[in-house]
Amino acid sequence: MALYVYKFGGTSVGSVERIKMVAEKVKKAHDLGDKIVVVVSAMSGETNRLIGLAKHMQPQPNDRELDTLVSTGEQVTMALLSMGLEELGCPARSYTGSQVKILTDSSFTKARILNIENHNIMADLNDGKVVVVAGFQGVDEDNNITTLGRGGSDTTAVALAAALKADECHIYTDVDGVYTTDPRVEPKARRLDRITFEEMLEMASLGSKVLQIRSVEFAGKYNVKLRVLSSFTQGCGTLITYEDSAVESALISGIAFNRDEAKLTISGVPDLPGVAYKILGPIADANIEVDMIIQNVADDATTDFTFTVHRNDYARAKAALDKTCVELNAKKVMGDEGIVKVSIVGVGMRSHAGIASTMFKTLATEGINIKMISTSEIKISVVVDEKYMELAVRALHAAFKLDQDSAV
Repeated sequence: MALYVYKFGGTSVGSVERIKMVAEKVKKAHDLGDKIVVVVSAMSGETNRLIGLAKHMQPQPNDRELDTLVSTGEQVTMALLSMGLEELGCPARSYTGSQVKILTDSSFTKARILNIENHNIMADLNDGKVVVVAGFQGVDEDNNITTLGRGGSDTTAVALAAALKADECHIYTDVDGVYTTDPRVEPKARRLDRITFEEMLEMASLGSKVLQIRSVEFAGKYNVKLRVLSSFTQGCGTLITYEDSAVESALISGIAFNRDEAKLTISGVPDLPGVAYKILGPIADANIEVDMIIQNVADDATTDFTFTVHRNDYARAKAALDKTCVELNAKKVMGDEGIVKVSIVGVGMRSHAGIASTMFKTLATEGINIKMISTSEIKISVVVDEKYMELAVRALHAAFKLDQDSAV
């Protein structure tokens, strides 16, 4: 008898009809004798609807009250699914995050899980029940309802799998696994049978939307086997696990891209100790995250300092940098919102040379100019003009033969 945690996202439970389909899928697994815990998101669009209601009442909603409000979306789904299972003759019991008790810190709208009590869930599982848990939510030490941020139901599922020592955690979505890249950009993209935690973490951080990054971090930390599957089609999906020889044989596992990038450059900055802090300190004080950084020192003892931020933060970051430009007596500030980041990811890069040169040659052949480069052990990222994004992805996908089962 195995114990599985299933997570169903908003599109998978987007209507009463789809919730009934989920109930049938869960019942089949339960009838095989497995212990099943189901984590559900709110019905598709419901969280946005609730946030809209809040903003009608208060333009900047109180975070505590907002968490109380938006957590109800998942509660609706969990109750409906439990009813659907009972109607099929499958005993079920639903729990909110606070009923479980999923203890979090008090960072409303972006809380982090501290501990999970599993006694009640295990008792119900041992009694033959399916346990349905509302994702995305928990409770702090003062019994305030908290939420885990967008995509937090993935984190709930992985955390429960860790607490219950589940055999696997299955994330059901509207795609049938993790692909070598987005099939909407490259139709030849191939579903991966397996991928390492490290690769998935890089893919998620670089723009892949299949899994929330915190859930992958949690799974890697607690060695939870994670599988991504489709709610609508049959298949074995993609297993996310630790590196092994089978995975290591592939040089590149996938190509990620992020359209939400913007670039800022401050030129003619005096090349003195501490200048990087003077530039980035005000950016950090504004709670703006910086991604890639390049510094070029000129012969006249000045430097050009370039960095990227999320496109939504561009205006605030530029305003802070304009002020710094005056304070440092620099030449000027330049900005570019028309860029994207394209990245290749693969654990095989550790033991094979020539990956970077292949990437750069491929882009050069297509006439794509590289504006910035960033590397780690298992990834290379480049910034290019936004208009070349799809061409870059398709060219790199072909160059590394990712449409073939034995990609090199």
